[in-house]
Amino acid sequence: MQKQDAKSYSERNFKSVIDKCTGCERIVEESGVQFCKTFMSPESKWRIGICNFATHAKPEINVVTIRVNPLKAAKRASGKGKK
Repeated sequence: MQKQDAKSYSERNFKSVIDKCTGCERIVEESGVQFCKTFMSPESKWRIGICNFATHAKPEINVVTIRVNPLKAAKRASGKGKK
C-alpha cells in the first residue's frame, strides 16, 4: 500500500467560498482561491439561512415571556385531581 499525494481542493470539485463565509475559521486558501474545508458547496449552506458550519456567525435566540393569570393557573391546577 503506497501513500498517495493529497489532492487539492480544486481537483476534488470544491467550490470557492462566498462573501457570507468571510471570517470563518474553516476557510482554507489554495493557490489564491479560498475554499471551505468542511463543505464542498458553501453557497448551498447559506441558501436557507445561516450555515451550520459557520464559526463566525451565531444564530439569534429570541426569548418571549408569557404572562400567566394566577387565578386561572390555580383553577387549572386544582381541577386536575378531581377526575
